[in-house]
Amino acid sequence: MSLDEATDLVKQQTLTRDAFLGGRLTVSQPEKGFRAGLDSVLLGAAVTAAARSLLDLGAGVGTASLVAMTELPQLHATLVEADPAMAALAALNAGANGMAERTRVLSLDLTAAGKVRAGAGLAAEHFSTVIANPPFFDPNRGSAPSAVRAGARHMADGALDAWVKTAATHAAPGGEVIFIHVAEALPLLLAAFTRRFGAVSVLPLLPRDGEPASRVLVRGIKGSRAPFSLLGARALHEAAGRAFRPEFDAIFRGTARLIW
Repeated sequence: MSLDEATDLVKQQTLTRDAFLGGRLTVSQPEKGFRAGLDSVLLGAAVTAAARSLLDLGAGVGTASLVAMTELPQLHATLVEADPAMAALAALNAGANGMAERTRVLSLDLTAAGKVRAGAGLAAEHFSTVIANPPFFDPNRGSAPSAVRAGARHMADGALDAWVKTAATHAAPGGEVIFIHVAEALPLLLAAFTRRFGAVSVLPLLPRDGEPASRVLVRGIKGSRAPFSLLGARALHEAAGRAFRPEFDAIFRGTARLIW
């Protein structure tokens, strides 16, 4: 669904209104540039059912957090997004979906100094779950429309470690940290996670059986001493056609959560 709507929040752009979770959640986002999609749903669906406080780093328009909150009514979320326009849209999306009272949005560079983050109200060792979908380049998503939007799609070498470091700072003891990223980033993610967390688990996601992994979900537990675990790879689609396999079809329709 599209909504042709001029807005001061996203100048010179058309917004679309996109339905997720079988229509239980509707998100407004820019028509061009980075757009939330299946990765955001998978990330939100990966949050443990017992989570009560969520921190979303680089939240964009808020899709992953809103997916998690739609499915977990006890969950409250803090969304951190450096782009003020995207942060404003995230706040609007929370309100439009009846979650404003459970959502706090901070327009803040997540890699800013700890004192800056603390001054903005981002508490250390506080959140039971921290999630992130860091920037990456995907040529199938088209070109970012501006240098500002391009920052949501590209990450300099070494910056991924800074994201994980920030996640570790704000996760509560025993809290989980979950990232979704392209499979090529797994070596960097593992290096960053294993330095800071225990019980690190990697879930490779394949387009279809027999194909290389395109995405990985990585989870670590702050303070855990449990060993590393490489989980069995899972295919998103059936062998032929574009249909999702039942496990993922249920997740995308909002009738099931991702089971680690």
